[in-house]
Amino acid sequence: MKHLKTRIKEILNSLNKDIYEREETFSVSLLSALCEQNIFLYGPPGTAKSLISRRLAKVFDTKEYFEYLMQKFSTPEEVFGPISLTELKKDNYVRKIDNYLPSSEFAFLDEIWKSSPAILNTLLTLINEKKFRNGKELLDIPLKVLISASNETPPNGQGLEALYDRFTTRLYVPPMESKENFELLLQNSGSSDGVELDEKLLIKTDEWKVWKKEIQKVKISQEVFTIVNAIRLAFEKDGKKKSFDVYVSDRRWQKALTLVKAGAFFCERKETNIVDALLLSHTLWTTKENREKVIEIVENAVRECGFETGLSLKSLDEEKEKLDQEINNELFYSSDIYNTVKLGGNDEYFKVTQQIGNQYGRKSNIDFFIPKNEMKTTGKFHPIDNKGNEIKWIKCSFKKQGSCNIECNEDGRDDSYCLSDNYNWSNLPPFTPKILFHKDDKKEDINERLIEALKQETKSLSEKIEKLIQDTESKKEKFLEELDTPFVQKEKIAIAIESVEKQMNELTLRHKDTQRLSDLVA
Repeated sequence: MKHLKTRIKEILNSLNKDIYEREETFSVSLLSALCEQNIFLYGPPGTAKSLISRRLAKVFDTKEYFEYLMQKFSTPEEVFGPISLTELKKDNYVRKIDNYLPSSEFAFLDEIWKSSPAILNTLLTLINEKKFRNGKELLDIPLKVLISASNETPPNGQGLEALYDRFTTRLYVPPMESKENFELLLQNSGSSDGVELDEKLLIKTDEWKVWKKEIQKVKISQEVFTIVNAIRLAFEKDGKKKSFDVYVSDRRWQKALTLVKAGAFFCERKETNIVDALLLSHTLWTTKENREKVIEIVENAVRECGFETGLSLKSLDEEKEKLDQEINNELFYSSDIYNTVKLGGNDEYFKVTQQIGNQYGRKSNIDFFIPKNEMKTTGKFHPIDNKGNEIKWIKCSFKKQGSCNIECNEDGRDDSYCLSDNYNWSNLPPFTPKILFHKDDKKEDINERLIEALKQETKSLSEKIEKLIQDTESKKEKFLEELDTPFVQKEKIAIAIESVEKQMNELTLRHKDTQRLSDLVA
């Protein structure tokens, strides 16, 4: 495998010579061909789809290449070979398959969906089983890669889903976008379908076979499994909308992951990474209507993944939240603690002593009790005496600021009391409950064993997060070294980098929060 990635890059340089804005198409198509996955090129006429196929075939040391433009009047003879008249006279229905699709290792079928059902049905068996029935014989065919092209996806209700599913890789080939590249194209007389390739770079059949076996040995990383499951969940969620109709068969998932594994293998790695998973965006869409949405789902799954650490951020947050709650419950007051008394039960009251003076200068102290639970109300109420009886000649009401107004209730006035001496109730100051301990104040006389236990839990959590940060940082360094892949565009690789940076930031924030917990129990 030494220098395999360098070789692939040199091949791609030759494929892209004098062609503009087709780097991604060539790189993913080459990767697909290397792992013998069929390819569907979707795009309008005149976007170099046939040229891409011809050039791609020429980097392989193949014996036969077949190409045909389909139409509704196409006959099986034009694709699979004419009937042998000599054999027909012997009552044998045999085709002369030399130089036709059944004898080719590489084939390109343009405008595939315009073909007749007879051809398409035979194609399904041919590419699925790599078998072709020629008369009485069932032949093993050498076909390794079938490239098809069309300016449309297969129409619904025509029974083409099974055949379409066999094209693992689906690539959009749009018209040229860059003004500069378009002008360069106009300057050129035309791009040749030839490839200037050093003989040493040519891919031999024997090594092709070896690579195919080695690709299957590549390990699918846990990160890629996480991304796949996230994509499936997103498909299930969006599948409930009529505007999003994507079905991915188990076979397609398996083929798609083969492409991902191949991406790792030809970058000389034994395990896939999150960058390789971006290749899934070329395998899961089905129509032009859902293509952009599928790409968005794949990229978001990669963006949210990060590295597998063995512990999810969700479980980490749950552990930290539980510890945070325990610390606050055990060491701090969860609400303001007032100076209250209890009268004959568990209800709490504020004891109020008011001094009232009359017009003769006589003063009198009055004690009464205000229920604490009235603090949350805004209506008027009566306090009680020390025996729990309502004092109806006093009215109280709490303000929003927490103080309580006190006034005489003329309707409930009791003349047996000294009110007959014209005591003045009009200028009494409001009562403000006294707070002994404010919310979030630390409790006193806390059990030392409890504090020590909370310190140990906090330390353990902090060390766990520190290890996660170290492991992630270590993986990040290795990941950055492996970022160089010819199969994913640089702007897409940035998505994977964003995923890792986001994971690092989230872990760092959680570590800072554990320091806050450490300070609380200090």
